[in-house]
Amino acid sequence: MATTSADPISRHPLRIPPLASPFPSAVNPHVEEVDRETLAWLAASGMIGDEDHLERFRQARYGLLGARTYPYATRELCQLVTDWCVWLFAFDDAFCESDRRAAEIARTLPQLYTVVDDLDGGEAVENVFARALLDVKSRIAAHGDADQLDRWRAMTKDYLFAQVWEAANREDDVVPTIDDYIFMRRRTGAMLTVFALIDVAAECRLTPGEWRHPAVRAMTEHANDVVVWDNDLISYAKERSAANIRNNLVSVLARHTGCTVQQAMDRIGRMRDQAVAEMVALGPVLNSLRSPCVSAYARGLEYWISGSVDYSLTSSRYVDAWR
Repeated sequence: MATTSADPISRHPLRIPPLASPFPSAVNPHVEEVDRETLAWLAASGMIGDEDHLERFRQARYGLLGARTYPYATRELCQLVTDWCVWLFAFDDAFCESDRRAAEIARTLPQLYTVVDDLDGGEAVENVFARALLDVKSRIAAHGDADQLDRWRAMTKDYLFAQVWEAANREDDVVPTIDDYIFMRRRTGAMLTVFALIDVAAECRLTPGEWRHPAVRAMTEHANDVVVWDNDLISYAKERSAANIRNNLVSVLARHTGCTVQQAMDRIGRMRDQAVAEMVALGPVLNSLRSPCVSAYARGLEYWISGSVDYSLTSSRYVDAWR
């Protein structure tokens, strides 16, 4: 694919730096069924009411994202995690990254939090995003234990609240500081919500102690940074003419360091390579724990690094803007 576009200020061609991954890459054998069923689930949910928008979701083939990032999952579990990824994309596209004000997003949080925390399924839910969220939560509860569900709950509430912060930046035309952005991007990117489902998809269980282990937490943070920084690079062409461009690390670095857009992109490339190197260095530490579930979780993080790049560099969601 073409990974060049034009700097909106200088009109010079832009180049995405190499997004190298030393980690394995694979595709779940159920990719076609998952892609088909995920689109059907999205259409039935009512979250995307516009036919043209739904067609863009079809062309983006989100089933391939789930298949690349959870290649080890069974058909049913790959469907679950892919549906959750699609919920996040739909919520981001159709609800958050519009002209919606921060206050309006904040007033929606009680409906969503109630679903995440309190409802067990079968209850009438009016909001279409909350209703689809309840469906996903019920399936996570069916396949995971109480600790796994609580971990996903906590990460999801953190993600939802972070959307208010993003909306406030858009509304007030604020480009956040570098430190604030890096801190909040670990939450706005929703990666912790999908990482929380790795051991569910792998059909094992990280104990609370393993989840909190310093090496596991460090590995998780580095993987989170790599995926969201890669996404900021890949999505820059799509977002640069939209209001949410303020919430992109390329824009943040360019604004606060005075560098060009290309220099900002190259700096992010070096940052993500360093985070990948930190993940590699942590591998022996995690292996020393002699836990099959920790090893499975670490492999799941590695598949997210390679899988998200493999998917994004071929997805119409991002490719069309660079072309």
